[in-house]
Amino acid sequence: MLASWYDEQGSAADVLHVGELPDPEPGPGEVRIRVSVSGVNPGDTKKRRGWLGSSMPYPRVIPHSDAAGVIDKVGERVDTRRVGQRVWVYGAQSYRAFGTAAQYTVVPDPQAVPLPDHLGDELGASLGIPGITAHRAVFADGPVGGRIVLVHGVLGGVGSLAAQLACWDGATVIGTVRRSGDLDRVDPAVISHAVALDADDPAAEIRAYAPDGVNCVIEVSLSANADLDNAVTALDAVIAAYGTHADRTELPFWPLLFNNVTVRLLGSDDFPVTARRQAARDLTAAAAAGALTVGIGDVYPLEDITKAHDRVDAGGRGRVLVTVTG
Repeated sequence: MLASWYDEQGSAADVLHVGELPDPEPGPGEVRIRVSVSGVNPGDTKKRRGWLGSSMPYPRVIPHSDAAGVIDKVGERVDTRRVGQRVWVYGAQSYRAFGTAAQYTVVPDPQAVPLPDHLGDELGASLGIPGITAHRAVFADGPVGGRIVLVHGVLGGVGSLAAQLACWDGATVIGTVRRSGDLDRVDPAVISHAVALDADDPAAEIRAYAPDGVNCVIEVSLSANADLDNAVTALDAVIAAYGTHADRTELPFWPLLFNNVTVRLLGSDDFPVTARRQAARDLTAAAAAGALTVGIGDVYPLEDITKAHDRVDAGGRGRVLVTVTG
């Protein structure tokens, strides 16, 4: 099969290869997917470059955890009727060596989720890591219908899906953007109120919409927003953080304590299995109902995977995808 891989960590140009590797075979309880589109996440490029001192977990790694494609082969104990089924894939390279940047990938059967016929492969390949992270951030502490949810970075990959999921469940969603010039990019059908963090007093603006405080904060940068979150949370609120800019993040401990705020930290590779499976079901249902959309940034052929990784490392808007042919 045609695939991309790396045998050592480093810059994309230095370590990523594209060539032929043996086709993988599904083991018991596994399925093999013929990949059409592979999704690239920041976590994929961080693993490749050894972020935070991480080392090679396996002698050779095929990157990427997310994809869409068609099941073409199943292992023992898997219903053979799954062959030919369109699916979206999550967790392909989570504690496994070979991910989705290849013509074929093998995953445990539940991690290949049926993709409704009316949904495209690009959407399917965009649901995995960002969608499951967003779902866990929104729902780890229960339903949010009738509550006020503040989503920071609402134009980002996780933030956008978190806002849509919260809205789908019946929450009132307040979203933040970094700059006032981005306010017109916020979808008013999802975001009831949008606030720019470069405003004179964003906390006051949020409090104007939620005078008793917000019940849940979906946090993309806990180190940058800890004081703001403290200023706008309600009693017994939850701050669900999936990112931060400072490795050692300071918190206004006593005010948060007296307000009985829960700070939940979210590492997507280690979510409980039941939570990931529920997320997969809900993401599929919401997408099928038209409640989820994903902005696509750049799409590259597998032969240009280096450009795709560089694009993710450079930042920018929209999901980065790699198409696989053959």
